[in-house]
Amino acid sequence: MKRLGRILIWVTLALLGAGALGKIALERGESLNAMWFVIAAVCCYLVAFRLYSAFVAARLLALDDTRATPSERHDDGRDFVPTNKWVLFGHHFAAIAGPGPLVGPTLAAQFGYLPGTLWLIAGAAFAGCVQDFIILFCSIRRDGKSLGQMAREEVSQRGGFIAQLAVLAIMVILLGVIALVVVNALKSSPWATFTLAMTIPIALLIGMYLRFVRPGRVLEGSLMGVALILFVVFAGQWVADSPSWARVFTLGGVPLAFALIVYAFAASALPVWLLLAPRDYLSAFIKAGAVFALAAGILFVRPHVLMPPLTRFIDGSGPVFAGKIFPFCFITIACGAISGFHSLISSGTTPKMILRESHARFIGYGAMLLESFVGVMAMVAACAMTPGVYFAINSPPSIVGATPDAAAATISGWGFPLTAQTMAGLAHAVGELPLWNRAGGAPSLAVGMAQIFSHSIGGERLLSIWYHFAIMFEALFILTVLDAGTRVGRFMVQELGGRVWKPFGRTGWMPGVLLSSAIIVGMWGYFLYQGVIDPLGGINSLWPLFGISNQLLAAVALVVATTILLKMGRTRWIWVTLLPMAWLVIITMTASYQKIFDANPRIGFLAYANVLIAQIAAGKVPAAKLADTQRLIFNQRLDAVVTAVLALMVIVLIVEALVQWYAILSSRRVPVLHESPYVPTQWAAGYSGVAQGDD
Repeated sequence: MKRLGRILIWVTLALLGAGALGKIALERGESLNAMWFVIAAVCCYLVAFRLYSAFVAARLLALDDTRATPSERHDDGRDFVPTNKWVLFGHHFAAIAGPGPLVGPTLAAQFGYLPGTLWLIAGAAFAGCVQDFIILFCSIRRDGKSLGQMAREEVSQRGGFIAQLAVLAIMVILLGVIALVVVNALKSSPWATFTLAMTIPIALLIGMYLRFVRPGRVLEGSLMGVALILFVVFAGQWVADSPSWARVFTLGGVPLAFALIVYAFAASALPVWLLLAPRDYLSAFIKAGAVFALAAGILFVRPHVLMPPLTRFIDGSGPVFAGKIFPFCFITIACGAISGFHSLISSGTTPKMILRESHARFIGYGAMLLESFVGVMAMVAACAMTPGVYFAINSPPSIVGATPDAAAATISGWGFPLTAQTMAGLAHAVGELPLWNRAGGAPSLAVGMAQIFSHSIGGERLLSIWYHFAIMFEALFILTVLDAGTRVGRFMVQELGGRVWKPFGRTGWMPGVLLSSAIIVGMWGYFLYQGVIDPLGGINSLWPLFGISNQLLAAVALVVATTILLKMGRTRWIWVTLLPMAWLVIITMTASYQKIFDANPRIGFLAYANVLIAQIAAGKVPAAKLADTQRLIFNQRLDAVVTAVLALMVIVLIVEALVQWYAILSSRRVPVLHESPYVPTQWAAGYSGVAQGDD
């Protein structure tokens, strides 16, 4: 009877989710209630976790809790640290959930709500979660080795070495972009800067508390940490209102850049239990809490999605970014559906801290589902505002016009009515500078979130508070990716350096730890600094590479996962990784080709560079702008070269993998798995960690 009841519950959830998706996909002519997005996402995620993740765990991976994990075999109190499942889930989610699920869906909303929402839900369930889960499992079975190491051992020496170089190059680009987004979000914002700064001593306090004062009292530490973080969130407003304190925490781009570099170095070099894990764990409460509060606000307020399911800009003429719905919708959304960066965390810090193999399902698959939910909520927040306001915030002046009246006329001409007075009133209500031309996704998402929250609590009088809370929330989301990513980058540098001098590759050797940490922060710190001092804004040259490189990295991860599954004899189920891998290769190679060679200067790097060269030759560029224009030409050409090199590296890895797959399937080569030898665990069934202890 209980079994029948459970079956009925899951069938009901499946039907409810399918009905909600059908409502989203088929509704035409009337504005759609946003609650359908929440219902569709939650039901689909629950069913996917209950059924599909269980299928992957049982059929493909055969998780074994009798096997000792790397945190048990190599516990060193620094990188290999046994960590409570819930604490590690918080760390992992905070580490993977960066700007992608917030900014990507917001920008992709220019196509309408339908394509992005479907890709967020389906892409996560069948691609992103699978990648994170399987790569985490593979790394656990290989003593926490990185994606590059696994590629070298399981695919080929040549392909693996190329993959390691590609992964490190992509990592530097990603971290440089992420850090620049943080700087841009915190500049001249004492509230957000103070709140983020205070999370560091709070994390140190909680780390020491759980390590030495009350080992194992995770609930106590969590309550204490969350209470302190909520206090500093509200205290941030007092700091912003105080002239003396506001001056202290109102920082420019360069000081913020160096502060981030110093913080990331410390997060990389200090023991993981002291700063990184507790800070990411506590940040996860704010992240998840804000997302679930947004979902609750949507169910309570039940706003209507005002953006149409498909807009006129699916033809590639979008004002936010140019390019047709294929492939650029999938490249832009990126992290909310599948993210190559996640594979670096799943083969970086997390496998060195996990207690049991069975926890990989909850942490790997489950955390990605939560990130996808963040993306769906971001899509709703962007599409619930008036389309005219959305395009006014996200469109550059070169497209809509340099003055408010001109921009309003252009946007109204697209069929989205807008007046300059509307934007002026909204800017005053949120306590912000003019909201015109604030491209990048973050300001429009903050406006959307603030409008939903203010309709739940406080009304218009609290709109400015909710807006600045949303800005702080976005910056917090991004910063936790920076610290974990830097630590993973340190592992990569040590791996490559260890090939030249073996002591450098030991993760427990402090001189190697300090030097490799300095190298990785120096590499992405250079790009950050150049972006901060660039008068044109470094994000303009770095951001186009973000989506493509991130998805290329996901393709690399799925190539490695497919190779390992073939060697494990899981040929019957190989479609689980092969299909999303093939889809990503098609997307990324199409996008790479178009970004390099497309004749439209709004799409192609080289085409835009040629337009600027022609303007200089025709004497249309003023002398005062000549240096900036030449810098733009260099940046566009550099973007084209970097995109081409990364794409070629991935192609080489795929060719190497195809040779390996053919040899395995044709029985020309005996597959050799490079798993660590089986060692039985010595931990009791109820054991929940050393660093955080037993509950």
